[in-house]
Amino acid sequence: MTLKTTLIDAAELAALPSQDVLVVDCRFDLADPDKGHRDYLDSHIPGAVFASLDHDLSDLSRQPEGLGRHPLPLEPAFNALLSRWGWHAGMQVVSYDAGNGALAAARLWWLLRLVGVQQAAVLNGGYAAWLAARLPTESGEPVARPVSQVSLHYDANQVLVDHAALLGGASGQLLDARAAPRYRGDVEPLDRVGGHVPGALNRPFADNLGSDGRFKSPAQLHEEFLAVLGSTAPSDVVHMCGSGVTACHNLLAMEHAGLHGSRLYAPSWSGWVSDPARPIAKG
Repeated sequence: MTLKTTLIDAAELAALPSQDVLVVDCRFDLADPDKGHRDYLDSHIPGAVFASLDHDLSDLSRQPEGLGRHPLPLEPAFNALLSRWGWHAGMQVVSYDAGNGALAAARLWWLLRLVGVQQAAVLNGGYAAWLAARLPTESGEPVARPVSQVSLHYDANQVLVDHAALLGGASGQLLDARAAPRYRGDVEPLDRVGGHVPGALNRPFADNLGSDGRFKSPAQLHEEFLAVLGSTAPSDVVHMCGSGVTACHNLLAMEHAGLHGSRLYAPSWSGWVSDPARPIAKG
């Protein structure tokens, strides 16, 4: 079996032996955090387990630490989650959401890479693509998997939480994945104030997708990211967004385009503006 490390198509996923793949339903709605689980219970890819952005892929109790709206889960909690799912080394993981992979599907993909798991991919086109292919579904909770023992560690070199280090570009070129109006500070529906970190460039994550809701080709993504980044090396790129979630979509897109080694500023804009003394740029 050829392991997938960025994206996988619905037909490719359907062809994988079920015992060799862990499928994770990551559907989530910021306006209704429980909707994803309700949708999962109603219908999902056979055998898929469910991951909540708020409860499994984030630790909301850490928000007072200035780590943004979706702080990373601590290592023991993430290991416990993988153990409950029955994950083991060498197993292919495929995450999906409702469509474009912009919320928790790419976040789970990145968390797995953070603990050294490379054989993880996002379902291109998400659950919508699975349904469009008329592939089977099931409802309710799946049969429990045998629990495994997982003990992995975050790679501290892949995530930036040092707010002060971002100023002046010493830590790399920031690339903001939010929509242009939020980046400019024209609107801000979620955080204390609008704008962006001084020096950050803008690449809205939605630009990674074609009109069909699937990722553009690696060649097109490669060209478009270089048009934004210029001569900046991929390893010098640090992604951010509102809370460290949709930024993973840009990181995934760059990896799919062959632009390897970029990192994540996990607290992102919500963490940056937690201190009113930090500078803000607009326009």
